[in-house]
Amino acid sequence: MKVAIVKYNAGNICSVVNALHRVGVSPLVTDNPEELLAADKILFPGQGEAKNTMAYLKEHKLDQLIRDLKQPVLGICIGQQLMCRHSEEGDVDCLGIFDVDVLKFRPQRHEDKVPHMGWNTLKQPKDALFKGFAEDEFVYFVHSFYVPVCEQTTAVTEYIQPFSASLHKDNFYATQFHPEKSGSVGERIIRNFLDL
Repeated sequence: MKVAIVKYNAGNICSVVNALHRVGVSPLVTDNPEELLAADKILFPGQGEAKNTMAYLKEHKLDQLIRDLKQPVLGICIGQQLMCRHSEEGDVDCLGIFDVDVLKFRPQRHEDKVPHMGWNTLKQPKDALFKGFAEDEFVYFVHSFYVPVCEQTTAVTEYIQPFSASLHKDNFYATQFHPEKSGSVGERIIRNFLDL
């Protein structure tokens, strides 16, 4: 199986490479269109800022390439947010794969800290990514912006308000949390994605 990771100006790709190595896969990290189109599975991970990252994707013509992919694609963290319609982070239009906007967490109480960082639970997981899952599995988050619950939501997490922990539409899957940092639970999600 050929697994590719989209190479762009977002951090934290090394931890995804290491997570794939742990499940026996050696991914190709590339921004080469032909290599991405030839892959069986594609991951679009990273941490970063939406406006600068979208500018980079457009400059390198990766925005249209990602939209046109036909194989299973997994967006992680900023990858999920960039797959949405628009982000409040930098007030930027994104890829528009999911028809929903990314919003900034607005603390309601003194104890509401932003970014949302640490372990939290997945509620109502319903998707091939969560095959074999029970309610209230814990995964790891680091984010200041979130995707509201919408038609494409496949798992919900609550922090300040309920939000989309994961999304799915056609061949596009996305998680706000970091499977590569979520221990055995995250490893199951990665394996489930590779089995699609």
